Amino acid sequence: MGLVQEIDYGTPASTSEKQVTLTVDGFTVTVPEGTSIMRASMEAGIAIPKLCATDMVDAFGSCRLCLVEIDGRNGTPSSCTTPVAPGMVVHTQTGRLKDIRRGVMELYISDHPLDCLTCAANGDCELQTQAGVVGLRDVRYGYEGDNHVFKKNDGAENFKWMAKDESNPYFTYDPSKCIVCSRCVRACEEVQGTFALTIEGRGFESRVSPGMHQLFIDSECVSCGACVQACPTATLSEKSVIKIGQPEHSVVTTCAYCGVGCSFKAEMRGDELVRMVPYKDGKANRGHSCVKGRFAYGYSTHKERILNPMIREKVTDPWREVSWEEALTHTANEFRRIQYQYGRTSIGGITSSRCTNEETYLVQKLIRQGFRNNNVDTCARVCHSPTGYGLGQTFGTSAGTQDFDSIEQTDVVMIIGANPTDAHPVFASRMKKRLRKGAKLIVLDPRRTDIVRSAHIEAQHHLPLKPGTNVAVVTALAHVIVTEGLFDEAFIRERCDWDEFQDWASFVALPENSPEVVGQLANVDPEEIRGAARLFATGGNGAIYYGLGVTEHSQGSTTVIAIANLAMATGNIGRPGVGVNPLRGQNNVQGSCDMGSFPHELPGYRHVSGDAVRDIYESLWGVKLDDEPGLRIPNMLDAAVDGSFKGLYVQGEDILQSDPDTKHVAAGLAAMECVVVHDLFLNETANYAHVFLPGSTFLEKDGTFTNAERRINRVRKVMAPKNGLADWEVTQKLAQTMGLDWNYQHPSEIMDEIAKTTPSFAKVSFDYLDKMGSVQWPCNEQAPEGTPIMHISGFVRGKGKFIRTEYVATDERTGPRFPLLLTTGRILSQYNVGAQTRRTDNIMWHSEDRLEIHPHDAENRGLRDGDWVRLTSRSGETTLRALITDKVSPGVVYTTFHHPDTQANVITTDFSDWATNCPEYKVTAVQVGASNGPSEWQLDYDEQARNSRRIATLEAAE
Repeated sequence: MGLVQEIDYGTPASTSEKQVTLTVDGFTVTVPEGTSIMRASMEAGIAIPKLCATDMVDAFGSCRLCLVEIDGRNGTPSSCTTPVAPGMVVHTQTGRLKDIRRGVMELYISDHPLDCLTCAANGDCELQTQAGVVGLRDVRYGYEGDNHVFKKNDGAENFKWMAKDESNPYFTYDPSKCIVCSRCVRACEEVQGTFALTIEGRGFESRVSPGMHQLFIDSECVSCGACVQACPTATLSEKSVIKIGQPEHSVVTTCAYCGVGCSFKAEMRGDELVRMVPYKDGKANRGHSCVKGRFAYGYSTHKERILNPMIREKVTDPWREVSWEEALTHTANEFRRIQYQYGRTSIGGITSSRCTNEETYLVQKLIRQGFRNNNVDTCARVCHSPTGYGLGQTFGTSAGTQDFDSIEQTDVVMIIGANPTDAHPVFASRMKKRLRKGAKLIVLDPRRTDIVRSAHIEAQHHLPLKPGTNVAVVTALAHVIVTEGLFDEAFIRERCDWDEFQDWASFVALPENSPEVVGQLANVDPEEIRGAARLFATGGNGAIYYGLGVTEHSQGSTTVIAIANLAMATGNIGRPGVGVNPLRGQNNVQGSCDMGSFPHELPGYRHVSGDAVRDIYESLWGVKLDDEPGLRIPNMLDAAVDGSFKGLYVQGEDILQSDPDTKHVAAGLAAMECVVVHDLFLNETANYAHVFLPGSTFLEKDGTFTNAERRINRVRKVMAPKNGLADWEVTQKLAQTMGLDWNYQHPSEIMDEIAKTTPSFAKVSFDYLDKMGSVQWPCNEQAPEGTPIMHISGFVRGKGKFIRTEYVATDERTGPRFPLLLTTGRILSQYNVGAQTRRTDNIMWHSEDRLEIHPHDAENRGLRDGDWVRLTSRSGETTLRALITDKVSPGVVYTTFHHPDTQANVITTDFSDWATNCPEYKVTAVQVGASNGPSEWQLDYDEQARNSRRIATLEAAE
C-alpha cells in the first residue's frame, strides 16, 4: 500500500498568467512569471538540495544549500529566493556548488546530535536526507567549544544547551536538534497566523522560542501542528511517532470535526494510527490543520468506548451486553409493538451530522420506508435550519454560495455571529492571511472574539450588539446603503425583482430602521453602523460569513434573509470574493440536510408534498410515502410528554446535552418506551435509552462528508470497525430485521442510489470523487466538475427575492430577577458536546466550562476570577466558575456547553425561531450570584447519570 507521497516544490506556486521559459541543467521548462528557480527546477524533475525551504511558506533563503549558478551572473544565488527570467540558463550541479553545499552541511552537522539510529525522525529527517544528497562523508569540526548538543562541556554546565520541552501533550520540542531554519516560525506566522513562535538571540545564540521564552503549553501556541509539519528535523516531533515509530502506509480521508472538512493522510503502522497529517491537495484546508483534526483522534481507542450492543427493560436497570442479533431483534420488535399499540406516527428517528452522507441517507430511508412516516430530523434543527429556510426563500437553495478559496479575492470580510478562530480554525487562518494582506474586517458579535484584534489584524468596525438585536442591526446597515444610494442598481435590475427591491428599500429606509434608533436599541454606536455599511458597500468584493450567533435566535430565519438582502443590494453574489457563507458547525451537517433529514423534505431539499418527487422514491422503494411533513425534534419531545410519541432511533447525536431546556428533553425521553441510541459512548441521551448500538468512528468506514462549502469529500476506511460493524451496516441490519429488502454491499452503492434520485448529486460517485479529489454540488451534466460558486449568471430560484425583515423583539426579556443576557458558544480545543474531545488530551486546555462575565458585573456581585457562581434562568440553574474578562460587554455573560457536568442547556429556554423551531440559545435572561457548590439539580443529574451507566457483569458459569 505504501505512504501517500506529496512533492514539496520548495516555494509556493505563482498565480501569474504570464509564462516564462528557462533552461535548467539543459532541460527547458516553462513556468508562470514569479516562480522561483527552485520550484521551476522541481517541476522539471530536478530537485535542488534545501533545508529552510518548503512550499507551505514563502522563500527565506537562510540555509544556503539551494545555491545555483546562472549564466551571465556573478555568485551563487539561492534558488528559493531568485525568480525565473526569460532565457535564463541555470546550473544546479557544478563542482563549485557541490563543495559549498558540503561545507554548509558540515557546519550544520557539527552542532547536531548524531543519534540518528535512535532518533524518532530516523527515515523521515530532511537533514539526514540532504546530508546524503550533498555527499557529506566526513565532519572535520568536533564538538569542542560552544555547542547546543551536550548538557555539559568538559564537566561544566553548558548554558547554550536547553532541555527538551515536553509540556505539549501532542509533540515535543528538542532545542538541541534545531538548525534554526525558521520554518516553524514562518509556518506559525504565514500559515496559522498566530505568531506564537520567534527566533530569540542572534548568530550562534539563535534558537526557536515559544512566546517570551516560555514552555509550549504556556505560550500562545494553538497546537495546530503547522510547526511540527514544517520542521525538517526531529526538533519538533509528534509524541505518537516517538512512541510507535514511523508509519509504513497511509490513506487519505476527511476529518470528522467541524464543517471545514479538512483532508488528512491517516498514516498507519499496521492497524495502528500513528498520526494525522494534513493533505496538501485537500481543497478545503490546503495542507493546514487545527489541534482537533491533527491530534485529537484518541477518542477512537478510549477505554470508555462501548463495543458491544446492550439492552435493558427500564432506564433504572443496569445495561446488559447482548449479541447484535438480539439487540436488533429486540429493537425491531419494540418498534413494531409501539406502532401497533400507539399508531404509525408514534416512532421516529434523528440522523447524525457526524455520520456519512450514505449513513444519514439510510436512516431517513429507514424512517420513511420502514416506519412509514416522516418523523425524521437532525441536529441542523438546532443550528442551521434557519439557513436552509432563509437562503431558500431569497436565493432558491439552502446552502452557502462560495468555496473557501473565494476568500483570497475578498476585499471586505463581514463576520456576523461567528467565531471562526475557535469553531472553524483552519478557514480562520486563511481568512486572517487575507486580512494581513489588506482586506478590511467588520465584526458583528456581542463578544470581542479573537479575530477582532489579533496579531497584525484589527477590525475596522466591531459592532458589539446586544444579543437578540441581529435583525435590527443588519437592517440598519441596509438603511444606510439605501438612503445614501450605495446599492448596486445595475445588479439589482438584472438579477432581482425591481418591484420587490423598491418595496424592501422603502421599508429599510424608515426612520425606525436608522442607525440612530437601532444603535440605542442594540447598544451600538450609530457611527460604527454607518461606517460598517459604507465600507461593505464601497470597499470592493464583500463577503459575509455567519454562524450560530445568527441562526440560534427567535428571528434566526429573518436575520438570514436580512443578510441575503444585504448581499443582493450591494451586488455581492455570483463571483469569487463575495457571497453569503454559513459556517457550518459539524463535519456533515450540510450533508445531513442534503440527504433529506428534515421532516418536510426528501433528499435534495424537495418537499414531501410533491407528487413527482415522491414517485421517484415510491417506485424505487416499493412503498407509498406519507405526503405530510413529520415531527421536528421539539415536536417529538412535546408529543412524548403528551403520550403519543413512544419510540426514537438516535444515531450519533446527544440531544440531552445539545438541545435547549434540558429538563424538557429529559421529560420527553423519560416518557418514551423505546429509545435507541447508536453512538460511540454512553452519552447523556443514553441515560434514558433502552437499547445501545455501538457506533464506528470516521476511521472505520467508507463514505462521504459534505462540508460548509458544499464540497463532497471521500471518507476512507483505514482500520476495521472495533465494534464489528460500520454504522451503515448497523442501520441496514436493523432495516432487514424490520422486514425491508436492503442488500447494499458497500457504501458506494448507497451513493449510486443518492445520485440516481437527487439531481444535485447526479454525477457523484466514489469513482468520480477518487478521480476529481472532491466536488461541490450541484454536480451533474450541467456542472460536471461541480459548482464552486453559486448563482453566477442567475439565482437558482430565477430572480433574487428581497423580503422585508421587520424586527420583533424576543419574548425572552431581562428584568429585575434576571438582569443579564446569557449567550453560548464553542472554544478551540473542544467540539460540540465534547463527547470526542473530552476523551483526548485536549482536555488540558479546557477542562471545564467557565462563565465569562464583565468586570463591572462581577464587581457588582462581589465575584472574583475563579469563584464558583450560580447561573439561574427561568428554566433552571447550574453552577460553574467565573472568568472575568472584558471580551463580553456589560450586561452580557457567555459560556460554552462542552461539559455535561455543567449542562449549560438547563439554563436555555424553549423559545425558538418562528420558521424552523431552531432554539434561541443565544438569548437567555439570567442572574449570576456567588455559590459554594453544585446546584441541587446538578447533584441529582449526576447521580441519575452514574446509575444509568452501570453495566451488568456476567457471572461466572457454575
